[in-house]
Amino acid sequence: MPIVPNVPVYRILRPLRQSVAAVFASPHSGSDYPAHFLARSALDRHMIRSSEDAFVDRLFDMAPDFGAPFLAARMPRAYIDLNRAADELDPGVIDGVMRAPHNPRVSSGLGVIPRVVAGGRAIYSGKLSLDEAQARIRQVWHPYHEALRGLLDQTRAEFGEVLLLDCHSMPHEAIDAHMRPGQPRPDVVLGDRFGAAARRDLVDRVEAAFTSAGLRVVRNAPFAGAHITQAYGRPSRGMHAIQIEIDRALYMDEARIEPRPDFAAFRSLMAGVVAEITGALRHSLPLAAE
Repeated sequence: MPIVPNVPVYRILRPLRQSVAAVFASPHSGSDYPAHFLARSALDRHMIRSSEDAFVDRLFDMAPDFGAPFLAARMPRAYIDLNRAADELDPGVIDGVMRAPHNPRVSSGLGVIPRVVAGGRAIYSGKLSLDEAQARIRQVWHPYHEALRGLLDQTRAEFGEVLLLDCHSMPHEAIDAHMRPGQPRPDVVLGDRFGAAARRDLVDRVEAAFTSAGLRVVRNAPFAGAHITQAYGRPSRGMHAIQIEIDRALYMDEARIEPRPDFAAFRSLMAGVVAEITGALRHSLPLAAE
């Protein structure tokens, strides 16, 4: 049974001293494609990257400069989707899985072991064994979520509360079906599960950071937040989570999966956003006792 090589499946960048009650994370920007996975896939090396949040880790990896840790997956979304529950198993791609009650993510091929990439293109020509699927979950999903949970728990213990900024990108055309004629296209979609995952004033502050950078922001449509926001957003327990979706066309050539020539300028813009978010949080989340 193929297994992940003995290499890290995520990376954590930490500040010299954490000074803000926030954790930034990127679960879908991983690009370490295992050789056995590529050999098994029906897609070529370029096409299989179409569902990857390419370069999002590079847009937010300056978070430690502003006092917040940053967690980034190294394994790709096409291999395992860290923004799904571990039990979102798809019988269409995993042999031996019983058909469960209707789950729209699983039905569309986007379970924890994805069946398709962007555009509905099948990753495999056959099915995986249940043992192989469980091995991926054990070797990649659990370590990532244990690391994320550890960062959140440590931060909440120190500061009393914590805000998770779960960072993603969206295809430029992803929101076309949700646009009214003449409506300006948003650059950023913030998902707080319609208020269930984060306190309203925190979402307001994150939105203000993006809008002050000249970016158009909407909330919860078409992305309200998936498993990570749902699992870790517990405002009543002092845990808040906001999913951030950024239009890929702002910083990359989507067809070539390459950074745009002005990528550095957009990354600098994101640094300003991160600086404003972390600065605002210093005044809106309680500090631990000295």
